[in-house]
Amino acid sequence: MSTRELGRGVGSFAITTVRAPAYSVGMYLPRHFTVTDLAQIAEFVDGAQSADLVTFDGTKPVSTLLPVIWDRPESMSAVVASGGTGEAGGAKSGAGGAGRAGRTGAETSFGRLLGHIAIANDQWKTAQPGAQALAIVHGPQAYISPSWYESKARHGRVVPTWNYETVHLTGTIGFHQDTEWLRAFVTRLTRRHEGGREHPWAVSDAPAEYVDGQLRAIVGVELTITSIEAKQKLSQNRSELDRAGVVAGLRGEPRPGPAAIAEIMAAELATSPGEF
Repeated sequence: MSTRELGRGVGSFAITTVRAPAYSVGMYLPRHFTVTDLAQIAEFVDGAQSADLVTFDGTKPVSTLLPVIWDRPESMSAVVASGGTGEAGGAKSGAGGAGRAGRTGAETSFGRLLGHIAIANDQWKTAQPGAQALAIVHGPQAYISPSWYESKARHGRVVPTWNYETVHLTGTIGFHQDTEWLRAFVTRLTRRHEGGREHPWAVSDAPAEYVDGQLRAIVGVELTITSIEAKQKLSQNRSELDRAGVVAGLRGEPRPGPAAIAEIMAAELATSPGEF
């Protein structure tokens, strides 16, 4: 979700009437790690292509990972296409309050997060329609060893941490069993993932009666987004030398998560050195 990676050729959404979220406590968002550029957030969510849907069944939280599409309002999409600039208006600053682009009231939202769930999955039955739900969108993540910090050799006051990117989308949940709603959604989802292939598969390629049977086995999910919280924890509170040490250390790790975090940090480091 780096500005360097995701901001290229993409505008931000100029939203100036954002109120506080409807809930008092959300994601922990220190100022260093907060993302408020909605164009950047949108491209991160689109790139992730999936989210953990978290609802409450009356006694405990329940979660399912879903492939998703963020269906944004036309005004937001138009700003992205035109290369406009701006940030999420109304976002608070400071630890614990920064980056919450929240709205209250049924008349406003940040669009809809669409997905589908198996009809045999009781989550759609136990989540009350209209209740608050949370979609967690994950990016790369990695363990950060304090041995990589330049400051370790100078004073030793260092500890391990974890770097990552994530977006929380909160809103009211609804479900759909209408066959045509489901057909339109899975067709759209399929085109998104098949469109770039040499021989793309289409929903219409399967026998109609077979597709109808498959549609009866799923339930559509619609989260009307009223709050967005985005976090990019990339050691921004460390010195430039410490961050450079982290990049070098991560590049020596074998897994894809550390490699991805290293490249994002390197791009950020080139444009925004640390505070200290």
